[in-house]
Amino acid sequence: MNSLVLIILGIILFLVAYVTYGSYLAKQWGIDPSRKTPAHTLRDDIDYCPANAKVLLGHHFSSIAGAGPISGPIQAAIFGWLPVYLWIVLGSIFVGGVHDWGSLFASIRHDGKSIGEIIRTNLGEKGKKLFNIFAWLTLVLVVAAFTDICASTFAFNPQKPEVLTGAQAGTASVLFIFLAMAFGFFVYRKNANLAVSTVVGVALLFLCIWIGYSFPFIKLSKVGWQVILIIYIFCASTLPVWLLLQPRDYLCSFLLYAMLIGAVVGIFILRPSIVIPATTSFVVGSGAKAQYLFPILFVTVACGAISGFHSLVGSGTTSKQLNSEKDSKLVGYGGMLIEGLVAIVALISVAYVAKAEGTPAQIFASGVATFMNSFGLPIQVGKVFVILAFSAFALTSLDTATRIGRYIFQEFFPEKQDGTKSPLANMYASTAITIGAAVILITYGYLNIWPIFGSANQLLAGLSLLAITAWFVKLKKKSWMTIVPMIFMFCVTLTALILLMKNFFTGGKILLGIIAVLLFILAVDLIVTSVKVLSDKSQNRSMNA
Repeated sequence: MNSLVLIILGIILFLVAYVTYGSYLAKQWGIDPSRKTPAHTLRDDIDYCPANAKVLLGHHFSSIAGAGPISGPIQAAIFGWLPVYLWIVLGSIFVGGVHDWGSLFASIRHDGKSIGEIIRTNLGEKGKKLFNIFAWLTLVLVVAAFTDICASTFAFNPQKPEVLTGAQAGTASVLFIFLAMAFGFFVYRKNANLAVSTVVGVALLFLCIWIGYSFPFIKLSKVGWQVILIIYIFCASTLPVWLLLQPRDYLCSFLLYAMLIGAVVGIFILRPSIVIPATTSFVVGSGAKAQYLFPILFVTVACGAISGFHSLVGSGTTSKQLNSEKDSKLVGYGGMLIEGLVAIVALISVAYVAKAEGTPAQIFASGVATFMNSFGLPIQVGKVFVILAFSAFALTSLDTATRIGRYIFQEFFPEKQDGTKSPLANMYASTAITIGAAVILITYGYLNIWPIFGSANQLLAGLSLLAITAWFVKLKKKSWMTIVPMIFMFCVTLTALILLMKNFFTGGKILLGIIAVLLFILAVDLIVTSVKVLSDKSQNRSMNA
């Protein structure tokens, strides 16, 4: 099999889906471009701030991309390239795209509130509390995992001074932060032209990469980077969104666009052949290390097909910046389809360099650097560029997760009838508690956190689809497009959690086993509560008819 067929077929299917299925969804849901969004009706220039559609797509895409669409397909390739490819394409079109766009749309029709608030409105207070606890715990896992990933990536080992990849990535990433703040200041406070600012900003972005590559002057240990990252995410969670989060994500999106275009052009020129088998076996490995195609494949390939974290981004930071409802299709549905394309490139990378060793980032960098070498880019330069892009997006997911965790924690303490608020609802206190909980988990390390994070993340997607479905049922809109993927995701994730509980307890990882049990109970309780509420509403409508 030539990989050129896979990439061309994927692009065609995504374009057709955007035009046809996307337009069908817009009509069924009632997207109204004339309706004012929360970014205008609740504008405060801190969290609520209307943004240009292209800028917002950059922020949203950078936030949801992270490391997931790269790591997932590479790890799932043990089942063969065919099932992974099918899940990426069909999942992005019919599951992940619907989930992401539906979450964003539901949020803007609920004043930019989180999925938890949407559940409270449609399923009651208990449903909201259960969901918010589940979502906050998942975000704490995200912050812990990505802090450890980023710190490990940026760390400099004085025992191996010749290895500078981490210092190069860390130096460039710090320079990105100051560049983004300057970009946000000039665009939003000095009204600088966006097109001109973008050209200058992207040029300076690549200057930052060159400086980081040539003069990696920030050489810190892993612990040193953990401290720096904790300070950074605290600032990213509390500073106005236009000053740091939005411009940083927008500029970083060009880094991923450049990497994606370079990889696709390289595949067209090189036309690499797939060397791994189309399928392997339903069960890979044996004993405690056995992995089953169902449900493990659908949990492992998360961001490249569907991810619950996307719903938190869509209903967290993105919905508060959406300028018009017509932009929701490009940002919500389009952003997911672009991410599906990234996942296909990652799959082709591992399928071409099947014998490569190292982390998913290193395997991906080897594959893409080989593709880009076909048009003259030196392989070593290509590897450093791809690893820089990978680490930049892991950092982007980290800062967005912290801010959304702060939003959800604040919702635990609503304003009282006399207008007073709990001190814990303060954004600084909420941020500190969210980060503090993650710091406790960081001590367990990324490798121990990731399995439970993967299942929790996908189960979160099922719960978000449940929230959207409940809203559609209340509005008497067609809801089969969310019900079908919702049932599938519940079957996948609850089965995966049962397997994880067994492995954790038999493997002596008691704390992680307890967290898995807690997540399972919260999810089942929320599902049962939702079914009961929806059944009661249906009976009441029948009696009133």
